Amino acid sequence: MNALVAYFSATGTTAKAANALANVVGADLYEIKPAVPYTSADLNWTDKLSRSSVEMRDKNSRPALADTNAPVAAHDVIFLGFPVWWYVAPTIINSFLESYDFSGKTIILFATSGGSGLGRSASALQASAPGARILDGRLLNGRLNDEELKTWVSGLNL
Repeated sequence: MNALVAYFSATGTTAKAANALANVVGADLYEIKPAVPYTSADLNWTDKLSRSSVEMRDKNSRPALADTNAPVAAHDVIFLGFPVWWYVAPTIINSFLESYDFSGKTIILFATSGGSGLGRSASALQASAPGARILDGRLLNGRLNDEELKTWVSGLNL
């Protein structure tokens, strides 16, 4: 399997999961960074005027990326990680998907969350990656056991 683990992490939680997954799979690792980093005030979901709240209310929001250097073309399988915001992926994940050609690639989602699951993430992201097969993966919260990760990945039959 020629895999890439690409992830967006606002607070470092998803970064830990992505690193653990990349180590187990032997995959390249790429961090999806916003052009303007998120502050803790930006991430305050209880404030209807915070940056994340405004972005998530607007389904056409596409936060700018810091770069478009992800080695997507060199990989067949992309593990795509993010924190769950409002039951779906943050809109920066749409920005990432729309910046590359994922035709013929398999994208497996993984996420971290304080309380909700992956929700409608796969179906909500499909339009941003035409020609790709997007699979709901799983939450990778807390302490990640290498054997559990290996079992999960091998069960995907990639």
